[in-house]
Amino acid sequence: MTTTVADALLQRLREWEVDRMFGYPGDGINGIHAAMQRADGPRFVQARHEELAAFMASGHARFTGQVGVCLATSGPGAIHLLNGLYDAKLDRQPVLAIVGAQATTARGGSYQQEVDLTNLYKDVAGAFLVEVTSPQQLPLAVDRAMRTALTRRTVTAIVVPIDVQEQEYVAPSHAFKMVPSSRGVVEPEISPPDDALDAAAELVNAGERVAVLVGQGARGAAAEVRELAELTGAGVAKALLGKDVLPDDLPWVTGPIGLLGSKPSWTLMDECDTFLCIGSNMPYTQFLPGLDQARAIDIDIDPHNIGLRYPFEFNLVGDAALTLRRLLPRIERKVDRSWRDKLEGEVAQWWDLVERRAMVDADPLNPQRVYWELSSRLPDDVIITADSGSGTNWFARDLRLREGMRASLSGTLATMGPAMPHAVGAKFAHPGRPVIATVGDGAMQMNGMNVLITIAKYWREWEDPRLVVLVLDNQDLNQVTWEMRAMGGFPKLEETQEVPRVDFVAFAESLGLAGHHLDDPDAVGPTWDRALSADRPTVVQARVDPDVPPIPPHVESDQVESLVKALLGGDRDAAGIISTGARERVQDFLVRMRS
Repeated sequence: MTTTVADALLQRLREWEVDRMFGYPGDGINGIHAAMQRADGPRFVQARHEELAAFMASGHARFTGQVGVCLATSGPGAIHLLNGLYDAKLDRQPVLAIVGAQATTARGGSYQQEVDLTNLYKDVAGAFLVEVTSPQQLPLAVDRAMRTALTRRTVTAIVVPIDVQEQEYVAPSHAFKMVPSSRGVVEPEISPPDDALDAAAELVNAGERVAVLVGQGARGAAAEVRELAELTGAGVAKALLGKDVLPDDLPWVTGPIGLLGSKPSWTLMDECDTFLCIGSNMPYTQFLPGLDQARAIDIDIDPHNIGLRYPFEFNLVGDAALTLRRLLPRIERKVDRSWRDKLEGEVAQWWDLVERRAMVDADPLNPQRVYWELSSRLPDDVIITADSGSGTNWFARDLRLREGMRASLSGTLATMGPAMPHAVGAKFAHPGRPVIATVGDGAMQMNGMNVLITIAKYWREWEDPRLVVLVLDNQDLNQVTWEMRAMGGFPKLEETQEVPRVDFVAFAESLGLAGHHLDDPDAVGPTWDRALSADRPTVVQARVDPDVPPIPPHVESDQVESLVKALLGGDRDAAGIISTGARERVQDFLVRMRS
């Protein structure tokens, strides 16, 4: 039987140990689908939409560190991938998109589904983007796409026209204008030179109040960060993408930073005199130390991102773990622990406050309580995905992650809709681990319900069938509503912000999944117990109060003025906001009194 270009494509992906591709079929990739019938992998996982396929590939990459692969047809299918691909690119996740294209014989004829894909993809996949126009070109295309995605932690793309897919495969020969290729890559160990490490250590040793910020780039350096914190008496804050780098039960981990951050993280940055940023590109400079306040060091593997966000004295390009291992012997242990004692006291107060806020009455449920009572029930090896919205606040603040847990979200693009497909990507990568997706009703209506169909199609294959979906049902696009109030001074505009109520539980049950309605505060814990012990994927639809304010760690006077202006400007929910906000502020006062 003749080996086609599509056959060779799948063979090359198998040699790169690609196990699955997430996608949706179409005639622009019929040659690849035909090859799948003859091949022993990669497996095709059918999403309900190409955007969801790209999100699934991004989720696979997030929770494995390996290249996630998605497949889409020409024209509209390739266009649909874009949002999920940008999610991966902006969060530095390795993803390869393989897309079909109209036949080369029809190019330039304004043919059906003819789109200039190389022009369309040049931003999202600019690190490596190629159209395969000759069979001999295929190995080079796959090898460079995989290597670039892995080593540069980014998105790459291969465009394969439908007629090229069906051509007989011919390997590149030992000849002029042929480019033979090879598989695999061994990445180098990268760290700064000795003199730079000596100077950086002098800076740290001279400081008295050390602050550390970790992002996802520090995930492989957790042990080294712990040793650094022990030597220096530092507190460690975590960017959203670094939430699972260190467990939250360490008394000197101050938790999240930024608009969704904690009070201890604000204190850490506001009062430090020395600042180390490790593997983070958190963009909110206003939550970092004052620009002339602290001496600072940045450590990042990517020279393109080094030195952003703060006037660092030393920008150390290198692997976080290796760089810290070489830096640590140069660090002197600080004897004075007053800074550490202060931070640990604030962290303890913060967790007391988080619990008290969670237990404040609301109508009918306080969303913070839903997350807080989940926190103590999290399985030891759980994977958590979060969506963009007001629920991101409670994901960041109320979930106390322990050692071995994983969590992620769309950190940089902050798009709506990735939590469910990220969870499916995680579940295929780790079928033996429980997964929890936390979404708002807006995101659930946007695309989450479609992902439930995919879950219903595949869940019986998973070793551990638990995939729990928490839906915050408040009939409001709540994060944007609060942003309008606190940043723009505008009252809630019902026609843009309100979303219809949907019975997500009934929909899940119609697919053979389980579901629970939740609107009683006393039922929160028992409902989580049932969902986490279920024998199939489960939807928990929690009726939560949209008037519970996501209070930032530090409130500026202009934010207060904007909120007051919005409430006095005719906001229909003003009374509920004032009442709930007042009860939350009482908890702040009680915690301060106890201290």
